[in-house]
Amino acid sequence: WMGNYLTWAGQHVQARACQAPMYAHSGEPDSRSDLPVFWLAALMWFVGAAMVYVVSSILQNVLLTLPAYLDPLLGAAVAVIFLGLLLKPMLAWAMLQREVMAVEVALAQSLDAGRERLSWLVSRDVKSLSETQVRESAIESLAENLNDSVVAPIFWFVLLGLPGAALYRFANTADAMWGYPGLYKGRNWQWAGKWAARADDVLSWVPARVTAALLAVMARMSWKVLRQEAQRTPSPNSGWPMAAMALALGVSLCKPGVYTLH
Repeated sequence: WMGNYLTWAGQHVQARACQAPMYAHSGEPDSRSDLPVFWLAALMWFVGAAMVYVVSSILQNVLLTLPAYLDPLLGAAVAVIFLGLLLKPMLAWAMLQREVMAVEVALAQSLDAGRERLSWLVSRDVKSLSETQVRESAIESLAENLNDSVVAPIFWFVLLGLPGAALYRFANTADAMWGYPGLYKGRNWQWAGKWAARADDVLSWVPARVTAALLAVMARMSWKVLRQEAQRTPSPNSGWPMAAMALALGVSLCKPGVYTLH
């Protein structure tokens, strides 16, 4: 449902987006050239977030009233079960693990098959990646989405209940669909996706570090070393779980021309 709304809203935003940004005298893109579409995308984001928050709040409140209408113990048990069922769609560990392993299975067939399967997981150009780079990209996706699809939704569920988990899932989905730094599939998301990207950065800031800390504890790694590695990536958040995964597995993870971890 979130994806359907974001697809529809994204089409309306892109219909008004400047696909060929104006340039200032310095030769740099004019930061003011697409501000109207930035605010339109922000409005669309808030509308979707509000719908998700209101619906999930109503569902949670209905469930939490069950102990008052049923036997307290029975009502509490039913509420816990249905809250768990409603939380489940916010988590995607099983699918994530399956898709990452599918990359390895495809690589066993051919490098081209591995690249094709990897393209299901990442937005980067996979055509020139080596076999090692395909594996590195898959591990990076596994690490980053360990936060996005498991730790962060649970973190916000603990703090704000079902509405918190649902709101985070909406923000993260919006970032995945809109949060590109420039052109993607022939569309300019430089300003259209900026709000979605920043909102996800804010909501993921603490969970990303919690994810890294959990991996660090399990692998008994140095927090100082982890912090140094995490700061090598341009992203304020994704470097933490990726660096922790690289250190935990004892491998190097590299995005050519951008960063090398461990």
